[in-house]
Amino acid sequence: MEESGFASQDKAIARLTEINNAKKAAPRGQAKADRIARYGSMRFAEYATRWKAGQRDLGPASVAHLESLLNIHLLPLLGSRRMNTFDHKVVEGFLQILERNDVGLAAQANAFDTLKAILLDANRLGLFDDNPVAGVKPPQYDPQRVVIPSPGSCGSYAPPATTASGWSAI
Repeated sequence: MEESGFASQDKAIARLTEINNAKKAAPRGQAKADRIARYGSMRFAEYATRWKAGQRDLGPASVAHLESLLNIHLLPLLGSRRMNTFDHKVVEGFLQILERNDVGLAAQANAFDTLKAILLDANRLGLFDDNPVAGVKPPQYDPQRVVIPSPGSCGSYAPPATTASGWSAI
């Protein structure tokens, strides 16, 4: 709907104020407030469980990997934290704890990616004013190149001797 031709500037300002107040009072704002009230006070463990249930496209091996990451790295450190308390400092602290505990870079990167996915989902719900992973430098896992030897270079390889029972003698 387009409006034009107000008799005075005061009437135009009054109409703009009325439109603005109607937008603020719209159910969308109430729905966001309800989501914040519902999910903001939820513990990370419960939110992650609900998030995981929504990951319908994962295969069995991926589900096992996700559960392992959650149970070993994320839930012990973040499980009791309320969702509305996450910010970039919490995420940085999580990564620093993983580093202090000598967790490998691959596991750190996987744990960070999982945490990032969960917090992105919460961010889309409107739980955070600022994305808690924005500006956080992820762990840099750069695996070394693996060279598979050619059959010719394995010419001197001899399989271990076996005993009569079929076990290796080594």
